[in-house]
Amino acid sequence: MTVVYRSDSFARSGGFAPAWRRQGGWVAAAWAALAILFHADVRDLADIYWNSTTFGHCLFVLPVVGWLVWQRRAELALVAVVPWWPALGIVALGGATWFAGEVAGVALARHLGLVVMLQGAAVTLLGLQATRALLFPIAYLIFLIPFGEFLEAPLQDVTVAILIPLLQWSGVHAVVDGVLITTSAGYFEVAEACSGAKFLIAMVAYGVLVANVCFVSWRRRAAFLGVALVVPVLANGVRAWGTIYAAELTSVEAATGFDHIVYGWVFFAFVLLMVLAIGWRWFDRDPDAPWIDPRRLQASPRRTIDAPTGTGAIVAIAVLCAGAAWAVDRRAAELPAMLALPDVPGWTRIAIPPRAPWAPNYPGADHFVMGRYAGAGGDTVDLAIATYANQHEGKEMVGFGIGAIRENDRWIRVHDLPPLARGAAVRMTHAGPVERETVTWHRIGTIVTGDARAVKLETLRVKLTGGDVGGAAVLMSAERSEGRDSRAAIKRFLAAAGPVERIADTALGR
Repeated sequence: MTVVYRSDSFARSGGFAPAWRRQGGWVAAAWAALAILFHADVRDLADIYWNSTTFGHCLFVLPVVGWLVWQRRAELALVAVVPWWPALGIVALGGATWFAGEVAGVALARHLGLVVMLQGAAVTLLGLQATRALLFPIAYLIFLIPFGEFLEAPLQDVTVAILIPLLQWSGVHAVVDGVLITTSAGYFEVAEACSGAKFLIAMVAYGVLVANVCFVSWRRRAAFLGVALVVPVLANGVRAWGTIYAAELTSVEAATGFDHIVYGWVFFAFVLLMVLAIGWRWFDRDPDAPWIDPRRLQASPRRTIDAPTGTGAIVAIAVLCAGAAWAVDRRAAELPAMLALPDVPGWTRIAIPPRAPWAPNYPGADHFVMGRYAGAGGDTVDLAIATYANQHEGKEMVGFGIGAIRENDRWIRVHDLPPLARGAAVRMTHAGPVERETVTWHRIGTIVTGDARAVKLETLRVKLTGGDVGGAAVLMSAERSEGRDSRAAIKRFLAAAGPVERIADTALGR
């Protein structure tokens, strides 16, 4: 246990004081142990950072944190660095969050839990006074978590709302249908990738960093963050308008090719510089001012613990959470050896034609079947059922790219529809164009729902309480065409097939 209050030689040498180097070694050891123990999540995060354009900025978080710590090195020499055992509660909170995410199959919770454990380890081994000195760098580690994809759908709507008045102002006649826009030049989709979510997520991390580094006043920090959030959204609407307007002047191919180049390189850099320029004149931090005031951090350390014991306690908490998750995830329901589509009174099974075929995506399902039914009056409805004996990483019943529309699918979500019998309904289209309405239900535990969040919570409940962990997804889909009501066709089929609970429970062998 070492206390450091002053080191003039340190300030002259430009390096970290011996006590900080020693304690930093223990932090590195604890982080390495957590990375090894949760190597699957570390691998997933690395894959997301490297391959996802949405979260490529996460690659810079650790270097930025290292730079922030380095900038504070002179003041840190005058701050006590003594392990503080109450911070083990932060590690336990992170472990519990990771456990819940692992059991429920929520990657975001697992990633959040891992990062909180890393933060808790740093607070435990550096101590309370040192944590106060490094509060922002430690807190900034939260941007290691890839989050924000939920913004894509609402930002698609916002982009359309900005885009249409601009098209009208520039004299371009456009017909809007959800996220689909038709002009004389062609047919455009404001896709998830065009929503501006990628840009906004990166701008949040950028704005928070600039607000801390360049401002002292909290009012100015808040104002700058507001600008950093609003400007990218508005700029993305202008970018989308520019793409369609360029297509009117040239061609769709030329405009979309130009759009990718501009948005990927020039446009992103331009908006970054524009946001920085807006805030430049209000920067109020003196570049030569110290980052912290060591005199305010000289309280005598209390509730201390030695570094080896603290590191061991961190690892023990992590092992306990990982072991508990492994024990819970071992259970699986017994499913029938075969899964067959039900006979539906008044409806006949027919072959699915090759024109614009559709099939939902359930890559981790234990069983999957799909077929088409024809009813009186020419109605046709597709029924798909996927069953799961249990759920874990790679075998989720709900998740990104799982369900009615897969990632990079040729089917496009136009907009969400009102729920049908507790099922989530979506209107989707295929080039041609062919349209259909698809309703999705999930059966897990005691509930039938179309809400993905409810599925995750119920999955967590049945696993923790020893309930039946088997789950089923039931989807019904009908094509939309002039003179045919797809929702009415699905309602008639559902009335004949029986309640979704019965269809799902039969598939699960209950």
